[in-house]
Amino acid sequence: MTQVSQRATLLTVNNMTAAFCQLLLAVGLLCSLSVQPARAAGEVLGIAAIVNDAVISKYDLDQRVRLVVATSGLQPTRENIERIREQVLRSLIDEKLQMQEAERLELPVDDEEVDESITGIAQRAGMTSEEIIEYLDESGVNEAALRTQITADVAWNRVISARFAPLVQIGDDEIDETLARINSDASQVQFQLTEIYLSFDNPSQEREMAQGAQRLVEQLRAGAPFPNVAQQFSQAASAASGGDIGWVSESQLAPQIAEAVVRMDVGAVSNPIRSLNGFYIMQLRSKRQGLGPNPLETRFQIIQVVFSLAPEAPERALQARVAHANKFRAEFKTCTGAADQIKEFPAAQLSQPSTLTAAQLRNPMRDQLLKTEAGTVVPIGRTDRGIEALIVCDRKDDVGNQPTRDSIENTLFNQEVSMMARRHLRDLRRDAVIEYR
Repeated sequence: MTQVSQRATLLTVNNMTAAFCQLLLAVGLLCSLSVQPARAAGEVLGIAAIVNDAVISKYDLDQRVRLVVATSGLQPTRENIERIREQVLRSLIDEKLQMQEAERLELPVDDEEVDESITGIAQRAGMTSEEIIEYLDESGVNEAALRTQITADVAWNRVISARFAPLVQIGDDEIDETLARINSDASQVQFQLTEIYLSFDNPSQEREMAQGAQRLVEQLRAGAPFPNVAQQFSQAASAASGGDIGWVSESQLAPQIAEAVVRMDVGAVSNPIRSLNGFYIMQLRSKRQGLGPNPLETRFQIIQVVFSLAPEAPERALQARVAHANKFRAEFKTCTGAADQIKEFPAAQLSQPSTLTAAQLRNPMRDQLLKTEAGTVVPIGRTDRGIEALIVCDRKDDVGNQPTRDSIENTLFNQEVSMMARRHLRDLRRDAVIEYR
């Protein structure tokens, strides 16, 4: 097996980076957090938990809650914040155990590595490290909250790379078997799924985790971005990619998950699904027949055209605007020339080009665009804004998705290492002395 460490890195290292970039794209969210004002780090707020003599203060918990709410897209209400405190505390406990295990194995994380991670986050967000830290400070989040999460992420990744990755060897027979199964399922309906996995260690935790899973489902259905929530809360290897597990057939899913998924509509979020030691939350992003091209994945680059007209405009004005739209459509040549062409018509506007998939459209517009070639103006008709149309500037049809041997090998590797890491963390919890306050 080559590049073992790099593969193992995929399991954890991107969680905080991707989630924090979402925070920076929604600058106002954290500022509106309806929690008590952040206190100085030195102010004593009490102890939330003790993990093998290591203290998690209530201040640490409050800081992480604020950061998690912002980066996950959850609505920052008092009720939601109180609901996720237990899950956030559980994450902080796991991080303490992970960092303690890294220390036991003499796998330190130095400040320079954390600085590099913050620099990478800043670059992807189009900011400097100093701007990120300043923004956090102004928003009432201590820099330590970010650095602690990054440190734990890197430390646990070191443990995974050192202890488990070298033990995993994916043989050609495993790849052949998986590829044969995929090919045999090629005619089945394929589902594009994202997942959140929440585990529990013993029956006494099951009820608590079931309630937490249901609360996340409610937030997801209320509009919280699934990838952000998965990055912060999911304990599956897919968390690093926002919960994305790609395209799978019914036969590749556990029976209880398959039963739920086949009944879901595209875009829907499932109820919590009980597994042996946890709960799954699934989102159906898209579906297709077999491994061939999927019309719902057809991508369009479009420009909106609006010939402005007041809703109460008289019939004569309406007919004049319809004539303008028809003339624009008849004389249209290219998207690059549309900006000059639209100047001929008073109070007419073009949007900036945008890209979307057929799955994001509703019928009858979806079916109409699927029948439309690039370089075509599609009339929409009368709306509250006036007479509207769409210009289809570009179109890229889906070509299907046949997995490669390398992608299968990487998937099997990540699944095996992730399973070993979860078991080890469960053992660390079982053997730890954890006191809740």
